[in-house]
Amino acid sequence: MTTRTKRATIYLDPELHKALRLKAVETFRSVSEIVNDAVREALSEDAEDIAAFEERIKEPSISYDEMVKRLKENGRL
Repeated sequence: MTTRTKRATIYLDPELHKALRLKAVETFRSVSEIVNDAVREALSEDAEDIAAFEERIKEPSISYDEMVKRLKENGRL
């Protein structure tokens, strides 16, 4: 890795660890690279979700009961 890294201890399920090691060997990557990519992807998805919520913050709220009523009226339930 070309950037500074921080060491951390994580505990993995033994089967997940085995799968990670096998993937690392087959893809010529380190377990750390694979884990970093997976965490980066998960955080990116969170950022996308937060952005979507922020875009819709001014939309009116609707109760669950009202939503079910509308679905029934539109023939979707």
